[in-house]
Amino acid sequence: MLGYDYPSGYLDEPKNHRTRSGLCLLGPEGNFLLDCPPELRLQMTREQIQDIDAVMISHTHADHVMGMDDIRSFCIKYRSPMTVFALPEYHADIRRIFPYAFLDPKPGVAVPRFDLVDLPETIEVGGMEITPLIVDHGDQRAAGIRVGDFAYMTDVSNIPDATYAQLTGLRTLVIDAVRYQPHPNHFHFDRSLAEARKIGAEV
Repeated sequence: MLGYDYPSGYLDEPKNHRTRSGLCLLGPEGNFLLDCPPELRLQMTREQIQDIDAVMISHTHADHVMGMDDIRSFCIKYRSPMTVFALPEYHADIRRIFPYAFLDPKPGVAVPRFDLVDLPETIEVGGMEITPLIVDHGDQRAAGIRVGDFAYMTDVSNIPDATYAQLTGLRTLVIDAVRYQPHPNHFHFDRSLAEARKIGAEV
């Protein structure tokens, strides 16, 4: 990153090459993608994921949507729009950032095609039952997910009581911890540990 002087050998460690957060659930009958980070194409290629059945957008900050253009390859493959689930307040952002995904393309031009759908209480994709988890992200809402005994909440500053009720009996919890110092829009490290203990996940 510009503006930083890295210690000698820092960039030789692959773990120090950070990409932005996304999650792909590989189900028994298909795959479900949560968020489209800017490095989506590189991440999908690295993990050799060649099929996506539906997409969910947690919220429309740049690090979660700027890879949506790369969904075009699946639209070409399936010859149909990609179902994209999102909270209703984020539909306008997606249409503003990717207007061409909702227009008839010119002949010979391949573009992504999005079928925007309001986030339901339950999503059934790829043989999985996925429960969206609504959390606060600063003064906005964001959506995580629960599948079985696994939950993922990527950007969160507060968990509403109604969402806590959906987090009982977890085995694995993946939760936001943006830095060591408190942050207005994210959990920091100590807060994340406290919330994890409160939720009681095994891992």
